[in-house]
Amino acid sequence: IIPVGALALELIGMDSTNAFSLPPVDVISRNKNANNNNAFQLDSTTTSSDADIQSDAMFIEPLQNNAPPSTNPNGKSPDELIAIAKRFLVTSKGLGGDPDMLAPSFRFEGPVVGPLPKDDFVKAIGSVDFGTAFPNWTPQFYGFYVDPLEEGGNRVWYTAKGYGKNEGPLLPFAPEATGETVVNPPQACSLTIDHETGLITKYTIGYVTDRTVGNTGGLGGLYGILYAIGKPFPFPEAQPWKMSWQYAFFQKLGSLLSP
Repeated sequence: IIPVGALALELIGMDSTNAFSLPPVDVISRNKNANNNNAFQLDSTTTSSDADIQSDAMFIEPLQNNAPPSTNPNGKSPDELIAIAKRFLVTSKGLGGDPDMLAPSFRFEGPVVGPLPKDDFVKAIGSVDFGTAFPNWTPQFYGFYVDPLEEGGNRVWYTAKGYGKNEGPLLPFAPEATGETVVNPPQACSLTIDHETGLITKYTIGYVTDRTVGNTGGLGGLYGILYAIGKPFPFPEAQPWKMSWQYAFFQKLGSLLSP
């Protein structure tokens, strides 16, 4: 049986035989404390300067300068792409957006929902009157940048949060206001934009990056909002994460096999 640590290293493509080899002796020295012979301690001097660290190839910054250039002669700049993304979001306070800004080939995808084509997405969004349910909702979007690694150079990423009190019905899910306040966790979202037309071809939301933040049970999108107001869907995908018995067994087995 492969030890859990080694297995994890294999999964991410590292050589488990060398992954834990010691750094140069002038960087780290063993702590000879009798109570912890395996501890390590940083020396006062290091071989890497701050400038070396900042310029390391693993850090792809600044993001905007590293966005891949469009192969389209009419390709849009990162600033133009971000402006289109923000224009789409502001049309509906970040909940959906202007259907006229969606390409015919548009697809919506979330952690559970989708992929939805344009017509299905517009219909689904139009069936929920979020403004009546949360008239004072405060959307919070930040950290906009164009993905520096995607070949098309046209995917805008951002983080979404937000909060508000449920002051009206959220039909068809909650026929009456609950008076509960929703605090969203940070969620990774993206909008992919066609360079030529400026229309949105893909929209992803709801990928929670820290499930301990807010009061949605770690859920993103509509599922998280419904959970926070006490009206969650009954199926597992719309409920907070719970450890399965299989995973609990796996963890127990791993602890028994660890030295």
